[in-house]
Amino acid sequence: MAGCGGSGGSGGDSSGAEVTAAFVYNHEAGGLGYTQAHDNGRQAADDAFDWLETEYTESVSGGDAARVIEQYARGDADVVFTTNFAFMDPTYNVASEFPDTKFEHCSGFRTRENMGRYFGRLYQARYLTGIAAGRLTDANTLGYVASIPIPEVIRQLNAFYLGAQSVNPEVTMKVRWLDTFMDPPTATETANALVDEGADVINNHMSTAAPVTAAADNDVWAFTYTTSMAEAGGQYYGGSALFNWGEYYKPALQSIKEGSWEADAYWRGLEDGVVSAELGEQVPDDIVNEVEDAESRIAEGSLNIWADTQFDGESDEFLFQQMGSYVDGIEGQSPNN
Repeated sequence: MAGCGGSGGSGGDSSGAEVTAAFVYNHEAGGLGYTQAHDNGRQAADDAFDWLETEYTESVSGGDAARVIEQYARGDADVVFTTNFAFMDPTYNVASEFPDTKFEHCSGFRTRENMGRYFGRLYQARYLTGIAAGRLTDANTLGYVASIPIPEVIRQLNAFYLGAQSVNPEVTMKVRWLDTFMDPPTATETANALVDEGADVINNHMSTAAPVTAAADNDVWAFTYTTSMAEAGGQYYGGSALFNWGEYYKPALQSIKEGSWEADAYWRGLEDGVVSAELGEQVPDDIVNEVEDAESRIAEGSLNIWADTQFDGESDEFLFQQMGSYVDGIEGQSPNN
């Protein structure tokens, strides 16, 4: 078990801590992408609170998740954060056996009295980076390297395209599915193929910087998500839709210390700062200003991303759990159609 916290060392030493929080990751920390965004949030909370001790285990498979979660529950963890969708059912099952331990699961939909769920409205930040993409494209063709056709992924690629379409009605988008979140060689090949098909903007939903690097190597704009990948994109870095998990973990952990924590279904966005949009240094100022204006309007509720689409007026439950089709203008059909 890899550990990290205020005292450092394997597993940490939580003997003086008032709250001990454990985090379960599906990939390694210390790099870029989804897991690193969560670990950045863990570190932000650890740095903010002297009463907090954090521990984590990385590279946990779905099949091994129950064992790791139970190990923390049997140990000194007051709360266990499980950060991957595949960990939902193992978390739910272990939570039933340890009613005095708190559990929080990221991206899923199941809850218990002692198990909450949380996610960020990253589609809002995807929409904002889409505005930049719609302005930057000359070919009016965007390419998207997609992972697995679940609502989370479809929701985000739809929002990215809608952002581009809002400023460039002529733009189209090609989507290619890889059925995995982590396959750098295939992600590179797919990004290259999309460029060959005419795309001069490449975005992705992969837990690797490979599509960003591939886009930059082809001299086309590169967009991504979860963490900044400015170095990988270089002068062709368009930007990233960022998770800022510290903005969730800190108040959640504060509520545990204060005894006010309750299991809920957290799904917040720009208004809480848990998501944001980063644009590359090469993006012109007028585009940056346009994106910032849209960001303010989304945060205050005056800009509805889904207006005039088939999803206008749909409930949060539908948007979170059931979105399965493309908005008009994206080439082809979703695998779920």
